[in-house]
Amino acid sequence: MARAIRSAQLETRTARLKLPKQRKPHWVTIAGGISLGYRAGPGTWNVRAADGKGGNWIKSFGIADDHEDADGGKVLTFWQATERVRKLARGQDADAGRPVTVSESLNDYAADLAVRGAGAMNATRVRKHLPPSLLAKPVSLLTMRELWHWRNEFAKRRPASSVNRTCRAFKAALNFAAARDDRITNKAAWIVGLAALGEDDDTESNLILTDDQLRAVVVAAYATGPEFGLFVEVHAVTGQRTSQLALLDAGDVQNGGAARLMVPSSLKGRNRKTRTRKPVPIPPSLAKKLHAAAAGRAAGEPLLLRADGTRWRGVQHYRAFGQAAKAAGLPDGATIYALRHTAITRALLAGVPVRLAASWFDTSVAMIEKTYSKYITDHGDVLMRRGLFDADTPDGRNVIPLAPR
Repeated sequence: MARAIRSAQLETRTARLKLPKQRKPHWVTIAGGISLGYRAGPGTWNVRAADGKGGNWIKSFGIADDHEDADGGKVLTFWQATERVRKLARGQDADAGRPVTVSESLNDYAADLAVRGAGAMNATRVRKHLPPSLLAKPVSLLTMRELWHWRNEFAKRRPASSVNRTCRAFKAALNFAAARDDRITNKAAWIVGLAALGEDDDTESNLILTDDQLRAVVVAAYATGPEFGLFVEVHAVTGQRTSQLALLDAGDVQNGGAARLMVPSSLKGRNRKTRTRKPVPIPPSLAKKLHAAAAGRAAGEPLLLRADGTRWRGVQHYRAFGQAAKAAGLPDGATIYALRHTAITRALLAGVPVRLAASWFDTSVAMIEKTYSKYITDHGDVLMRRGLFDADTPDGRNVIPLAPR
């Protein structure tokens, strides 16, 4: 049984009302690394919990019964506040079980991604950037200010595109926790605190490669090894996501009059629960390489393999692609995602309708228009000239006048 905590200053409303008003709470130790605080003036209870790594977190959780009777919910006596502090700090709740911590929410989200066949890297990416104090904190106690502060500090070390990707994954994990526990009512904390930063055209997520750069990085990838070279070439040709191409099986290479790959869909989108496969055209030269790679394998065996014979997973390609990008002379920070952006942009500049491009690249028309419209604006002059008149005729003799001279 827990030892009863006594505090002459905080036990009674009479004693509390005599305390001087100050910015910092008056604290009493409840257990190792756990303290109850009373802030005079507003008359509120606070919890302070150590994270075991030299840090701690503080959260206001109730009103003291200074001027109204306690109800055991929002208005608490000293004894009720003492019991509530223990449960909050240790992630316990007498009525509904144990509220999930940030660390556990990331574990749960990663497990759900794995069950759905999606990449657990979306959860692990977040974990490695969070301090122990945040990981140990219950999701229900997160505040907008602490998440906003973490995001801003993270942005000092990483480009906005990287910050935004990590924050999107972080919010997804927190939303996953909130959807399963109606006690988590602070979603505004991460909606505001983890809001996206503005990205400029020089971030690696917006990097569009020239034809020469594209060829150079594929050549550099093959120099690393035939398996990695094929992996990168398929990315460059199809523009599909790494997570989708990693799931390709030997039976997904088809000829049928025209070479194509049956690419698994992503699980992006609110209502998408199962994967489908869609045909993506590929040139005969790549089809020949893929048929050779698939030789001797059953239809359900992996198509694209690592050098050790295993299927690609997560970010296993990251370091190798960074080395290939450096050898190819690509801008600093270039990632394999640049191949997808390049493929989408090339398709749009070639006149592929936006709706068809969205279907082909497994995304939405809205995302295509939002992300790539600026590239069409920058390069659209060529398309307009090609569509309106023959650019090969310098004097424009084949242009049909729209009004009499």
